Amino acid sequence: MNTHIRHPAPRGILRLLLAAVAGFALAACSTSPTGRAQLTFFPQGELNRMGLAAYEEMKEQTPATDDEAKRRYVQCITDALIAELDSSDRRRHDWEVTVFQDDAVNAFALPGGKMGVYTGLLDVAGNQHQVAAVMGHEIGHVLADHGNERISTAFATTAGLQLAHIIGGDDSPQRAQLLGLLGLGAQVGILLPFSRAHEREADVIGLDLMARAGFDPRESVTLWENMSQAGGGQPPEFLSTHPSHGTRIRNLQEHMPAAMEHYEAARRAGKRPDCRL
Repeated sequence: MNTHIRHPAPRGILRLLLAAVAGFALAACSTSPTGRAQLTFFPQGELNRMGLAAYEEMKEQTPATDDEAKRRYVQCITDALIAELDSSDRRRHDWEVTVFQDDAVNAFALPGGKMGVYTGLLDVAGNQHQVAAVMGHEIGHVLADHGNERISTAFATTAGLQLAHIIGGDDSPQRAQLLGLLGLGAQVGILLPFSRAHEREADVIGLDLMARAGFDPRESVTLWENMSQAGGGQPPEFLSTHPSHGTRIRNLQEHMPAAMEHYEAARRAGKRPDCRL
């Protein structure tokens, strides 16, 4: 009697992995503001509470600037952008921005509308239009529910890899190597490109938002040229959660004609932000 048990081949494991992830996708599909299909498992209220908790922790760890002029400047830009959101997006999030005293060239947005700008960013973003490009981008992450999508995708991927571990059978070195490759494949093939997709989408949403508010969308390209000079070297794009500066600029330029139409319409409507530092 042959007692040898044949374990699923790598191709079989991959098929089952894909089937598991597809099952999760069917359970919780939604659509982003740009029409892209999304995977979102978690209630918005819970994500908002997580965002608020993280925000409060960051405020405890990093001091807010005591420069009142910088606070007014960033708040002025943020207010102009938020005013362009529809009423449901204004109500759905408790929008708030803090200017942190830190040399990092960075900004962030958390679920629930909690945002932060680091003073280092104000040294690179040379005018209100460039700061608006950054803030519009961060607001875009919130509007597109990227926080929920990232957590949901990681959850589905992890569940799929656990399934592969269970159905794989023995603990041979070959099987361990296979699962290691599956983990790397999931990281490079799913999670990182997904993050780059989020960045590109937030750029498009932010470009549209800043133009509708009367900020010059062409300054978004200048911003990323400044970022490229300030940031030095970058990791290979296929191993980065963010697009390269060149890719980002090309994406912005592709969507610039539509943004310019919104900008000109905003100017004709008298929307001329005057936020000064």
